[in-house]
Amino acid sequence: MSEPRITRVAGAIAEAEPLGDAALYELVEVGKKRLLGEVIRIDGDVATIQVFEETSGVGLEEPVRRTGSSLTTRLGPGLLGAILDGIGRPLEGLADRSGNFIAPGATLPTLDPEARWSFVPSIESGATLSSGDVLGTVEERPGLIHRVMVPPGMAGRVADIQQGTFTVSDTIATLDDGSPLRLSHPWPIRERRPMGRRLPGDRPFITGQRVFDLLFPVVEGGSVAVPGGFGTGKTVIEQSLAKYAKADVMVYIGCGERGNEMAEVLHDFGRLTDPVTGRSIMDRTILIVNTSNMPVAARDASVYLGMTIAEYYRDMGYHVAILADSLSRWAEALREIAARLQEMPGEEGYPTYLANRMSRLYERAGRVESEGSAPRTGAVTFITAVSPPGGDFAEPVTQASLRVVGALWALDARLAHQRQFPAVDWDSSYSLYVDGSADWFASEGGADWAKLRTETIRLLQRDRELREIAGLVGVDALEDDDRLVLEGARIAREFLIGQNAFHPHDAFSTVAKTYHLARLLWAFMQTGSEALSSGVGFEKLDLAAVRVAFGAVKTAPPDALDERIAETEQTIADMGAT
Repeated sequence: MSEPRITRVAGAIAEAEPLGDAALYELVEVGKKRLLGEVIRIDGDVATIQVFEETSGVGLEEPVRRTGSSLTTRLGPGLLGAILDGIGRPLEGLADRSGNFIAPGATLPTLDPEARWSFVPSIESGATLSSGDVLGTVEERPGLIHRVMVPPGMAGRVADIQQGTFTVSDTIATLDDGSPLRLSHPWPIRERRPMGRRLPGDRPFITGQRVFDLLFPVVEGGSVAVPGGFGTGKTVIEQSLAKYAKADVMVYIGCGERGNEMAEVLHDFGRLTDPVTGRSIMDRTILIVNTSNMPVAARDASVYLGMTIAEYYRDMGYHVAILADSLSRWAEALREIAARLQEMPGEEGYPTYLANRMSRLYERAGRVESEGSAPRTGAVTFITAVSPPGGDFAEPVTQASLRVVGALWALDARLAHQRQFPAVDWDSSYSLYVDGSADWFASEGGADWAKLRTETIRLLQRDRELREIAGLVGVDALEDDDRLVLEGARIAREFLIGQNAFHPHDAFSTVAKTYHLARLLWAFMQTGSEALSSGVGFEKLDLAAVRVAFGAVKTAPPDALDERIAETEQTIADMGAT
């Protein structure tokens, strides 16, 4: 059979023949520059290839070489702290001599082949292993143990296992049938990693943001959509989650965002300090970067790469959080590829399979029990920013997300312009994980946590109604009880659900602080109502002192929190006695 040649090129899409015997999603090298691509359609002897790199300069009749495998990434020690492009190449090593651009056709392994790791086995020769069993450990980063596992699909009796310092490609153990086991193994990124069984979500994913933890919680292994227009704070929220959320490993996917914005993210992440360990946050973070000027095919692959890496650490027994910014750019890549393939367009030009593709992606999140004779419990929590044009939540990507996610954190441009952070619209947002996490919050926060949540939402909803009325007749025309509701809602917005992302003691809120602020708000409303009922005029309530007291609790350092809470309780009591 003759060598396959390029017969057509259109942007990121190329056609070659004869390639009728190629497999769908097989990885190929395109043209003289050996650009990476994958087969996405086969029609007779003609294969359609989406190329992961810029195709400028590629000509007809240039050769196409098959690799025999799909797009895979190598999983092993060395991923933490890495900055990868959409198909798993380390960006720092890819830069050309100028240091600013990626040379066409450049290839580098995901893991450093020269790095050596100290491996300590946890089994002995003669042990019988099954898929997912732990062979031993490597300290990948200080305080984070990397469990070296038997790759999926492999099993047998161990003939020999060694202890020492190895590279990711060295053999550390051998099975009776001669199969080698190494520190790393390859895995196709579009294929879900196997698991033992899926577990129900009953432990919340603590974000440190009060509006999420109190009003719209998400469980470990849950999925969240964060839609919002330009300037509503999606990126700041994801950076706050990356720094403060209670996850063992973070995977941040910059999918199709502006280059200058991603440069800022890389710069900021390098300077962030983990508040728990005191070390760089990069010790537990993997960054996957695919900017808007990079080829759309690589943008499509970047989300699957991030999910595969997250599933790998999940199988070790870790809780992994994926922060994808933004899924709208991923959907736009699908639309562009579908247009070049001349597929039938759906709503707003997106391919008709958008909802199906998105559902399969979201469903890879979850809390699971791993494979193996001694299964471990791990979770992948998937949080995705969505960028609807003009802030229109009725557009297809947002609507497709709403069909499958368990929580919606809807961002409102109006609240953002009012300096409300996070700018979450409590009328549009929701969480299906409230009941599943209720018992945990009741035991760790307070027995009345659920009641406080309900009352806070009710207060905010009543506030919106009253402000519409006040806009017509004026605040002074309202009844004193209604004016108290407006004041309580103001305290809720400013001190309970509003946070300062740059304040050292307010950027992150413990469950205890969140609970006490909600309890104090409820105490304020009860005390104020009782005072009004006893004949005290609204103007005589010392509201300024109450606001100062709430502000002191909000920004209190941990060692002074109890004292500030007691002072606020006394201030509220004094207000009622006025």
